[in-house]
Amino acid sequence: MMTSPATIRPKALATWLLIVAAMVVLMVSVGGITRLTESGLSITQWKPITGAIPPLSQADWQAEFELYKQTGEYLNVTGPAGMDLAAFKFIFFWEWFHRLLGRLIGLAFAVPLAWFWAKQAIPQGYKPRLLALLALGGLQGVFGWFMVRSGLAGTMTDVSHFWLSIHLLTALVTLAGLVWTALDLRELARGNAKAARWTATASWVGAILFVQLLLGAWVAGLNAGLASDTWPLMQGRVVPEFDGSRGLFYAMAHDPFLVHFLHRWWAWVAVAALVVMARKLKPIDRRASVAIHSAFGTQIVLGIATVMTGVALWIAVSHQVVGALLVASFAWGAHVLGRRTA
Repeated sequence: MMTSPATIRPKALATWLLIVAAMVVLMVSVGGITRLTESGLSITQWKPITGAIPPLSQADWQAEFELYKQTGEYLNVTGPAGMDLAAFKFIFFWEWFHRLLGRLIGLAFAVPLAWFWAKQAIPQGYKPRLLALLALGGLQGVFGWFMVRSGLAGTMTDVSHFWLSIHLLTALVTLAGLVWTALDLRELARGNAKAARWTATASWVGAILFVQLLLGAWVAGLNAGLASDTWPLMQGRVVPEFDGSRGLFYAMAHDPFLVHFLHRWWAWVAVAALVVMARKLKPIDRRASVAIHSAFGTQIVLGIATVMTGVALWIAVSHQVVGALLVASFAWGAHVLGRRTA
């Protein structure tokens, strides 16, 4: 059935998607806290529905604690350090809240989508995009469980940094998709029916930014932020010592000192690329240019502060949140360039 012009509501759809995008940014911040407080392995089971209810009795808490005691993290790290039930409740809360927020985002997307669909309020051509965003959200939950499961195997004391990067980057790609689609819908509400196109500039700048985000996720997963608390030198050297016994490419993905080094200096490649993009944007939409400059400038300062404070919790979390805002700003800028091309 064709959607009539009287029923489509692009402005309402755009507002809804931007609200969900804001929730994803919040999810990224809570995920950062979960990671930095070593809370991710505190819940050892995946219960998509009943898992939304936390332990309600002392016996329930003790049962969850006993399951955690079987993990490599407890046996080798937190147990020998003297973790008690109160400390377990603290880390359990952050993992539970992180999963609860994921469920709420799913509902905040799926329920309005079904309502807009039933009301025939979705413009022609947007249903596949919205379904793709819904699928990305579902994959995010699946990847999150695979990440947790990787840390529960054998004597592992941490999750796989590869699964962590997949989990985080899926969230950031979803965020960019939400922003892009919302901006297309806002243009449609203004009477511009042509969707923005993906440009060559967006491709090469996005690829450079993607590498930086990937390295950042690996830094988090390998606890590589603790490899140095000085800047710009590491261990008094520009290039730190690292274990290259298994080859350079293996070290680039596994050695915390080298990964930290790459993340630290690839950042400037990303800055140069974003400056080029922002300069192209300035005569078209100065607001998008300012947003990109502000995001990467703040991100650089927070990154240096994270290193020099020995990965202080709230500075490191802020660094991750601004990274998400940088992705949103990039999506905005890419859309502006693509709208001009269209």
